[in-house]
Amino acid sequence: MRAAIDALNHIAFLLERTNEPTYRVRAFRNAATTLAGLPAGELKRRYDEGTLEELSGIGKATAGVVGESMRGETPSYLAALQGKADGPLVRGGAELRAALRGDLHTHSDWSDGGSPIEEMMRAAKELGHEYAALTDHSPRLTVARGLSPDRLREQLAVVRRLNDELAPFRILTGIEVDIFEDGGLDQEPALLAELDVVVASVHSKLRMPREDMTRRMVTAIANPHMDVLGHCTGRLVVGRGRPESEFDPELVFEACRQFGVAVEINSRPERLDPPRRLLSLAVEMGCEFSIDTDAHAPGQLDWQPYGCERAEECGVPADRVINTKSADDLLARLASR
Repeated sequence: MRAAIDALNHIAFLLERTNEPTYRVRAFRNAATTLAGLPAGELKRRYDEGTLEELSGIGKATAGVVGESMRGETPSYLAALQGKADGPLVRGGAELRAALRGDLHTHSDWSDGGSPIEEMMRAAKELGHEYAALTDHSPRLTVARGLSPDRLREQLAVVRRLNDELAPFRILTGIEVDIFEDGGLDQEPALLAELDVVVASVHSKLRMPREDMTRRMVTAIANPHMDVLGHCTGRLVVGRGRPESEFDPELVFEACRQFGVAVEINSRPERLDPPRRLLSLAVEMGCEFSIDTDAHAPGQLDWQPYGCERAEECGVPADRVINTKSADDLLARLASR
């Protein structure tokens, strides 16, 4: 059974990694979940009887993967996918990617991610990370099931338990908190103070006038609880896309430098934020950075090469990327703010 579950999850991981449609990924994740819930001996019985497809969540393609796994074969679906999807995502940035020790922006199914915390964090561990910050959304982002203070406290208890199980890998407590129009942060200050990592991002009224947006962002950056400025322009570069928010980048990046807030290099292929001209400006102005995936699924945790390639092109030094630090050094750096 273990071989079949692993094959289904590996297929889902590769589909996520190459940004395939969610429905296709879920077919394999759901099938793996179904198998994991079967009593001992039932999978073999159903395989022998030819009744795999009678199980909820098992269709023709997933049954084929299970059957080949049961016979000790590499499933043909997996083999074909590995031939297309298992190679390098980009050509550059390998040295910088090798220097990264963790990811400071990830989501789970507690907000708008597609997978449980444990599944996300085990995937991060398998990728070689020493740590990953769990940064689900804050309350105002209701469309993403943002975490109320009570739900966030519940999540912190889950993270404590998982850290005991996954050690020495470490889940850093965190949040991606909305930046209000007045620059305030969308969570209780005392609760933000308990977290290891606070990523703050603009998700609403992205077309504010330039002066107002600048004031909004700088006010947030001056907040002592903020550690990382997430996807600073809010742009989307695929499909119909979404234009960049307008703000004074020199003022915003100077605030980041002065207050010790890292500028996120968001690795999501539909964001690739900030654009190269702004990333180069932030380098010139002496900012620090965090190269993150903003992953909403396990396979997306392998998207950091997209950000590393752009960082290398724009001359980002590894010693100014905060997630090249060990967990202890990173937390000391963040606490020093």
